Amino acid sequence: MTRPEPAIIDVADLSREFTIHRKGSRRLRRDRSILTAVDRMSFAIKPGESVGYIGANGAGKSTTIKMLTGILVPTSGVVRTCGLDPVRQRRELARRIGVVFGQRSQLWWDLPLRESFSILAAIHRLDPARARSRTTDLVEQLEMGQSLETPVRQLSLGQRMRAELAAALLHSPDLVILDEPTIGLDVLSKQRLREFLIHERTERGTTLLLTTHDMGDIERLCDRVLVVDHGRLAYDGSLPGLATMVGDRRVLVVDLAAPVGDLNDLPDSEHLGSDGSGMRQRLAFDAEKTTAATLLAEVAKRCEVRDLSIEEPDIEDVVRRIYQSTR
Repeated sequence: MTRPEPAIIDVADLSREFTIHRKGSRRLRRDRSILTAVDRMSFAIKPGESVGYIGANGAGKSTTIKMLTGILVPTSGVVRTCGLDPVRQRRELARRIGVVFGQRSQLWWDLPLRESFSILAAIHRLDPARARSRTTDLVEQLEMGQSLETPVRQLSLGQRMRAELAAALLHSPDLVILDEPTIGLDVLSKQRLREFLIHERTERGTTLLLTTHDMGDIERLCDRVLVVDHGRLAYDGSLPGLATMVGDRRVLVVDLAAPVGDLNDLPDSEHLGSDGSGMRQRLAFDAEKTTAATLLAEVAKRCEVRDLSIEEPDIEDVVRRIYQSTR
């Protein structure tokens, strides 16, 4: 009988607390308070999975990642990443994982991009032939050929984020942790990164753990979602299951040819607000009960529509509704 492959991330009753001191009162115990950033978290991720780890700001996502990578020591509980203790075996773990922080760089700011890749290859002790081959492959897939001789500080945000991703994947890690990798990127740059990550996972079986505020990243990249709220795991399951749990709610935004009153009596919808004396209106609807086309047809019966857009639910709204449903 074949034994199941061990989890690449295994977390059990993981907690992290921070002591908060009032200003100027470090010596007085009564002026201290304890902030629990991660509260008895337990989950496991199998090799090859692509998992979204989402939650509102301050929910505990970054703290969890720092414990997974050995930057922070847990207050209690157990964490294993690639079968290793992230704190005691941090150097060995660095050879097995790649990390991309959307607002932090692992590249050398004043050096040409090519030099950053060469330095990182040396740090990871890659064989020169393997380093050249892998760099060439990443440069081709991420369309960075024209950027190699450019100092990192002169790259556009989209170019730099592709370079950050290449840097994290240069040593072909088993696990890639992505913290807000598409923050601030335009639609085309986001699409390039997403397509590359799908290809990398398909070709190499790379495990992905993704934190983001962009539901588009989750929908296109992840098979499974972990939702954290106030340091606790509020949901662990599939994206369709998440939509079923909180309701697959979207918002239709319509720009009208002339001002009209609030469209608050349309079937299967909720009027969220109006701007410009009613020339722009926002209507929420449940995708399981109706469609955007049906709702638009109801609007068109009453007034002329000049433009429209559909807003997907944001992470904060999803987390809020999960929290309300589980209280």
